[in-house]
Amino acid sequence: MKTLLIPILLLALPATAQVTIDTPSSGWRNSAGRGEQYTQTVNYPASSVSMQEGQAGSAQILGRIAGAPKGKPGKLVVNGVPMPIALDEKGGFARPYAFGRGSNSVEVRSPDGKGRARRQFVDAYAGKTQARLRVVMSWDSPGTDLDLHVIAPDGQHSWYGERVMANGGALDVDVTTGYGPEIFSSTAPGRGNYHVYVNYFGSGADTGVLTIAQVTIIANENTPAEKQQTFRIPMRAAGELTLVKSFVYP
Repeated sequence: MKTLLIPILLLALPATAQVTIDTPSSGWRNSAGRGEQYTQTVNYPASSVSMQEGQAGSAQILGRIAGAPKGKPGKLVVNGVPMPIALDEKGGFARPYAFGRGSNSVEVRSPDGKGRARRQFVDAYAGKTQARLRVVMSWDSPGTDLDLHVIAPDGQHSWYGERVMANGGALDVDVTTGYGPEIFSSTAPGRGNYHVYVNYFGSGADTGVLTIAQVTIIANENTPAEKQQTFRIPMRAAGELTLVKSFVYP
């Protein structure tokens, strides 16, 4: 009787990307006295989202996705709002973020969605400035420049050329290299009509790249009265200006 030896081929499965979040850390904290910078300095032309030197860990999202494919963004989810996050050549990511007091959550996922890490924390600093109105814009293509514009009831206009309003509302950074996010926040929004626009500024030599913008409007974040609305808007050509939403606050 002959014994047949059947070779078994072991196929190497691709390794799952490992996601590490260095900051923020989980648990309870009090951010009183920490060096949190809200409006970030941006050099033109911008190459990435800038991080202020000396920025406190309580106001940034920092980490790495080891083994992530080059040229693909990760996914960042902050307090339930998803957005792409650009990765450097080593898979690193860095993003300033003005977290509010109370409970906050941060999740980062690898480009294929298989690797992920999550942080849940509570900031107990009662005197922390709270964003009562936040508008978050991101988009799905690299090498493109979309711009967020917010017009307040008194006619003030926050955009990349004049990011800070006299009443304290401000756009944090101008991202010119794709994905975003660009975030407008106001701690004391005036009552009345707001208008949110997206402008397709350009995409390098090719100005006809279709990109989908996602805009989320958040009122009274981290409170029982919180409300969120998310809109997805196709942007087809440079120069296109689209009114995303007109709304009344409060």
